[in-house]
Amino acid sequence: NLDSLKREEIIKDRLCCPDKSISEQMAQQILKAKSDGESVGGVVEIIAKNVPAGLGDPVFDKLEADIGKGLLSIGAVKGVEFGGGFDLAKSLGSESNDAINSKGFESNRAGGILGGISNGEDIIARVAVKPIPSISKTQNTIDISGKEQTINIQGRHDPCAIPRINPVCEAMVAITILDHLLIQKAIGGIR
Repeated sequence: NLDSLKREEIIKDRLCCPDKSISEQMAQQILKAKSDGESVGGVVEIIAKNVPAGLGDPVFDKLEADIGKGLLSIGAVKGVEFGGGFDLAKSLGSESNDAINSKGFESNRAGGILGGISNGEDIIARVAVKPIPSISKTQNTIDISGKEQTINIQGRHDPCAIPRINPVCEAMVAITILDHLLIQKAIGGIR
């Protein structure tokens, strides 16, 4: 339940995972990758709360496009989805729509953004992060003349970027939302 998540509690965990048992499983997988000379990727979920409705634009300055651009500008990020994301591609319209009643939205499959504009619900974005390519396992490559070679990178290697990239993603979403707040204020949409 997203409503019960508290940022202060999540960031206490070394992997910023709200579920302690899953966090431990993740840590074990990361340690195994490290001992094997490998690295692992992962998914970071960012939830922006209390974002006012009306930020963004339906065409050229869509809020999710700008958040996506910011997140994809972060090294190792290879994909972004909002709300139900790619799972919505497998659903019917009636299953993917966020119905509204007198109390507000009944769901948040859109991830807080409809038609490029924030709708007042939590903005939920998930970021796919690739494994760090600098690993200690021997890998095939080519040299400057195109001749096939192998490379073995020495030194310290992080086995996973997730612990370091999580606050970067959070900051990027915050900066993008702030940018849209300032745009709205400049055009007279916020007083």
